[in-house]
Amino acid sequence: MASSAPPHTAVRRPLDVPRPLDELRFGIAGPTALTGVVADHLRRLGAQARPGATQGIALDGAGFASVTARTAWGATGSGIEDEATAQAATGVMAVHGRRHGAPRGLGVDYLATATGVLTVQGLLAALVAQARGGDGPRHVTTTADRAGLLAVSQYLAASGADEPEAVELDAGGPPFTSADGVLFELETLDPGDWAAFWRSLGAPAEAIRAGWRPFQFRYATACAPFPDTLHEVARRHAWQRIRQAADLSGAEVCRLNTLAERAEEHDGADPWTLTTLGRGGPTAPTAPAPGRPLAGLTVLEAGRRIQAPLAAHLLGLLGARIIRVEPPGGDPLRGMPPACDGISARWLALNRGKEAVEIDIKSPGDRSRLRELAAEADVFLHNWAPGKAAALELDAEHLTAVNPSLVYAYTGGWADRLADAPMGTDFMVQARTGVGEAVHPAGEPPVPSLMTLLDVLGGLHGAEAVLAGLLVRERTGQGVRVDSSLLGAADTLLAPALQRAATGADPRPPAGFRHPLRTSDGWIAPSDSSAAAAAAYDVTGMCTEDALSQLRTHGLTATAVTTDLSGLEHDPRLSGPIGRDAHGAPAVPDPWSLA
Repeated sequence: MASSAPPHTAVRRPLDVPRPLDELRFGIAGPTALTGVVADHLRRLGAQARPGATQGIALDGAGFASVTARTAWGATGSGIEDEATAQAATGVMAVHGRRHGAPRGLGVDYLATATGVLTVQGLLAALVAQARGGDGPRHVTTTADRAGLLAVSQYLAASGADEPEAVELDAGGPPFTSADGVLFELETLDPGDWAAFWRSLGAPAEAIRAGWRPFQFRYATACAPFPDTLHEVARRHAWQRIRQAADLSGAEVCRLNTLAERAEEHDGADPWTLTTLGRGGPTAPTAPAPGRPLAGLTVLEAGRRIQAPLAAHLLGLLGARIIRVEPPGGDPLRGMPPACDGISARWLALNRGKEAVEIDIKSPGDRSRLRELAAEADVFLHNWAPGKAAALELDAEHLTAVNPSLVYAYTGGWADRLADAPMGTDFMVQARTGVGEAVHPAGEPPVPSLMTLLDVLGGLHGAEAVLAGLLVRERTGQGVRVDSSLLGAADTLLAPALQRAATGADPRPPAGFRHPLRTSDGWIAPSDSSAAAAAAYDVTGMCTEDALSQLRTHGLTATAVTTDLSGLEHDPRLSGPIGRDAHGAPAVPDPWSLA
């Protein structure tokens, strides 16, 4: 429902530094698990904390009308009441557990972190609408269960496709272990480099061939059941020899770093950077609707895989027009199985509703076309390999020359913060930053999750950074460059663990943390506060319903673990409905409610 209050237009004034929330104040009251990231990011964006808040989240000042927000784990009475039960109900435990062969909870508060970033997105979007002269939303609601559905949206879409998966969903995957005990992650996007790496280590040709397809699809399936022979081959060679094989083949390897190592080098940098690029002309006044605060804005997206496409998808949900730049013939990932109505279900999860234009960025003529599109856009967003935009003369300096009011956004891997950084992909960043250690409890080997944790959280950070850049532009009239990264997403996710590691405390959760309990027909997940007491009850011979009932009679809380993602479409625990798009692919609800 639209607010009846008159629209407010923020006064444009120079900002000494590009901090979009300068001169704004915020108050927060509520569970720290859900609001901690909100408070941290609002401070980093320039807002000052106002003590004495009694409920919810409120942000105001600098000529803006107050915007409030509320966060919750899920719908009242749903049984989703903390991180563990939210992971269980939304399928996160099922997807993360695929490589293990059974559901497992993430040892970090992933959904609380994602919910916090989504909340900041909603607040920024509301302020952008006001700064553009519209009567934007005045209240934002986010829930962890919707954040969970967004996180598994690609896997959910595949489960509801017209055809089966292209590869077997079975246990297995990296990391590998060298003869001298080094755990390492392997990365390559090229089958030739994959084969050359393993051939140099003496792996049999049959195992090399059989291993490539599950390795290639692990981003899509969250598991990689390649032959055990490859693990055996790795264990025959010392780490130095493995590094040599990678250098010669073109593949890359990364030793799994510990949280203590990451804490020692952590620089405390913000998860994104904003840089003003010079003064542009006035932006066209528009009056976005309260539920679509970015209506009237155009985002030109040149994204690959997950990070940038997800960021643009979120901006589209907020009302922006998204024009997707694809290579001649279209994005090859449109054909990734399984399909709905002939289009990849996974691709639809991140790209439905976008317009598309085919441009060969290697062609000077097509690059000129892209510059023409950028001249009419509000945002240009990409996640090309480092240095590629500059080499093609499509970097911020080139595009703001034709559009001084542009918000130029880059979502990358490392943000140039680590000198020895490997390829900036999800699993390599997990390995290098200690995420592999953090997501598993004490007593278990560190293993990067094969669920694309950082690609998704990096996409959320990318959308957050773009919204911050739009607000700076509207407040100052200047074009802005914003940079976000998978490294920044990892630092946000790992903040509590890194704080513990920095003080010498054990940064990992205790043994058995968020391991669901087996029943006769499924699994149940106790809430974190009930887990220790629930472990004393043997529910293996009970059906799930009876097991939940027994725990509840003893005052303990738990919920059923979703193991078949296709069942989420009819799960009454969820706070928003899962629908179907025009191609028949499952579509999760918007992650925020705006009023």
